[in-house]
Amino acid sequence: MSSKMSASEILERIRTGTEAATVSRVFGEPIERDGVTVVPVATIKAGGGAGGGSGAPVNSDNPQGEGVGGGFGFEARPAGVFLIRDGDVCWRPAVDVNKIVVGGQLALVAGFLVIRSIVRRRRRR
Repeated sequence: MSSKMSASEILERIRTGTEAATVSRVFGEPIERDGVTVVPVATIKAGGGAGGGSGAPVNSDNPQGEGVGGGFGFEARPAGVFLIRDGDVCWRPAVDVNKIVVGGQLALVAGFLVIRSIVRRRRRR
C-alpha cells in the first residue's frame, strides 16, 4: 500500500509543526500571588527534515524506484522563572539535577584516572 504526499501536503505538515514552537510555549501564563508575579520560561528546540526519491539506474537488477520521507521533532524544557515583585524583576534558573549528577560522576572518573596514572608512574621508578 503506497501513500504519496504532494509537496503542498508536506509543507502544510511542516507549517503545523513549526506553529507549535511559538512564544506562548516559551513563556507560560503569569501567576500572581501575594504581590509576586511568576512568569515561567522554557527553552524550545524544534527541527525537521524531509527526503525524496526517484528511480534506480536502468542497468540495475531492479530498475524501478520510489521514495519519500520526513520527520519533525520538538523538545521543551524548563529554563526558570522571572519573579516580579514591587517593580523589580529577578531571574531564578531551573536547576537540572541530572546534569549536576552527571558532571560529578565525570569529575570523579577523571580524578580516578589521574590518581591511577600517578600511582603507575610511581611504581615504575
